[in-house]
Amino acid sequence: MLLKIQNVLSQEQVKHAKQMLLEADWTDGNVTAGYQSSQSKNNLQLPEGSATANQLGEMILQALGQSNMFMSAALPLKIFPPLFNCYQGGQSFGTHVDNAIRQVPGMPVKVRTDLSMTVFFCDPDEYDGGELVIEDTYGSHKVKLPAGDMVLYPSTSLHRVTPVTRGRRISSFFWLQSMVASDEKRSILYDMDMAIQSLRAQVQDSPEIVQLTGVYHNLLRQWAQT
Repeated sequence: MLLKIQNVLSQEQVKHAKQMLLEADWTDGNVTAGYQSSQSKNNLQLPEGSATANQLGEMILQALGQSNMFMSAALPLKIFPPLFNCYQGGQSFGTHVDNAIRQVPGMPVKVRTDLSMTVFFCDPDEYDGGELVIEDTYGSHKVKLPAGDMVLYPSTSLHRVTPVTRGRRISSFFWLQSMVASDEKRSILYDMDMAIQSLRAQVQDSPEIVQLTGVYHNLLRQWAQT
């Protein structure tokens, strides 16, 4: 399931974060690349564990915790701390698949990458190129979202970032381990949860809505790994 989530960050948060990122010291993006990715990765990255990365990462995680759509779609168990990258001057990232397991730096914690996420800090008209192209069984999907929006997609997907030929593309990228490893099962649960929430917004609770809610939780109980 590929899901675009609007306004994860407010415009005030975007403005504050963007100013910090523009003033930050960047390094070669290959510092976090595996062997395969390093062959096609050409970008800049904020050093992991830097004060700016920690502060902005915490801001993003707090915002996601308040997003009902994100929580319903991702069912997060563990989240890798957000990273930050910048593409400019023709930089790009060729087709690759994300590493299956990520070790949280400085901690004995490993995260299985079920879902990948990108939060955009620049509006589409600020740069040319820089589309995130995600491939799945339905074809290729080009993603270039307004600042503050996020895309969530399965980490099993082949994806790439096209060359940025004008301006800068600044974003945050990271991964999570879901309580439900199967993308198909997560999609079923998400569709059911959204339908239940929509029904509740239209009518008062009824025996049917209560029954559907019970079905949702019974499925989650069977499929969740904690």
